[in-house]
Amino acid sequence: MTIWAKFQQLVDRVLGEDERSLELREEELRLAAAALLINAASVDGKFEPEERKKLKALLEARFGLHGDGLKQILGEAEAWEQESVDLYSFTSVLARELDQDGRKRIVEMLWEVAFADGVLHEFESNLVWRSAELLGVSDRDRITLRKAVESKL
Repeated sequence: MTIWAKFQQLVDRVLGEDERSLELREEELRLAAAALLINAASVDGKFEPEERKKLKALLEARFGLHGDGLKQILGEAEAWEQESVDLYSFTSVLARELDQDGRKRIVEMLWEVAFADGVLHEFESNLVWRSAELLGVSDRDRITLRKAVESKL
């Protein structure tokens, strides 16, 4: 094997690892977002059909998930959400992987899920507040996003 072939093999291996790393990071991002949204939908003790429908629509729109891919993410996210003891396990991934606009979009999605059943429960409001804090989204932005979501209703 020539030196050039060895070099190309090394480059291919390194690039392959980078692609896999990016895929794993995107998968972790989708799971964290889905788990946080599931938490928001169920924090009031009820996971209403309207909330489930909104959650699916948000994941489809934001991550392009459909069909079996969406079902798989939701299944894994529900399991992670049930095993988790706090919001940090989800928000730490989101804060690491998203820029400020992406973090604000997550807070907006949380508001959309919280309002999906037509009733904002105090637990839902508190969850959005705590999540926004952990994501580094300001109170001003959190309130602005709430008002924007409410105005669409």
